[in-house]
Amino acid sequence: MNINVESTPKALGFAAGSHAAALIKKTIEDKGSANIILATGTSQFETLNQLIAEPEIDWSKVTMFHLDEYIGISILHGASFRKYLKERFLDKLPLLAAANLINAEEDATQECERLSDLIKASPIDVALVGIGENGHLAFNDPPADFDTDEPYIIVKLDELCRKQQMNEGWFATIADVPTEAISMSIKQIMLSENIICSVPDQRKAVAVRNTLENDISNSYPASILQKHPNCFLYLDIDSASLLSV
Repeated sequence: MNINVESTPKALGFAAGSHAAALIKKTIEDKGSANIILATGTSQFETLNQLIAEPEIDWSKVTMFHLDEYIGISILHGASFRKYLKERFLDKLPLLAAANLINAEEDATQECERLSDLIKASPIDVALVGIGENGHLAFNDPPADFDTDEPYIIVKLDELCRKQQMNEGWFATIADVPTEAISMSIKQIMLSENIICSVPDQRKAVAVRNTLENDISNSYPASILQKHPNCFLYLDIDSASLLSV
């Protein structure tokens, strides 16, 4: 794992977004196309802004998958990750080759199967991810399933995860936060050729410490990133503040 500590969230986003863009451009140059994963949430604001601003990416050769979505949430809901990606990314890049969004409004099991078939045929070149306050990777809350080979799975959201979603302003009360979601699995994320992980803010400091300074364990789901040879972790001073070195 490569660890980068930037001065501010904006500087973090600039560095992470620029790096992701360089990887995407190199992949297109080498392979003729690129498959990417995009994360959502407040931690990704600056990274996505920079990625969109990067010049000379042929987006017509890029296929996108995203990490997770609440079960039962309409695309019109303010917390919908489909809505997030549409407004913050897809509407600004109309030439994207394909966008494989998760529709968890109806049959979640069938949607997992549909997306799993698509991603099995589309090896991921660059994955943009974050780490939750509880250490989750995507919506794989602790204790995360490190064993399933299924690319997309139905998961239960724990209380700390649901509180984070409320505290970030996506929901008015914790009772409004769904208890289940479709999530990309840990194994599928780890199959990505390159991983760019953006984690700003003091509230993520404990999770960052647990990710980097504990043994790999499904109690600290993001700790699995220690095993990935091309994982680039971007922190700011606040999120890195509890690291021992």
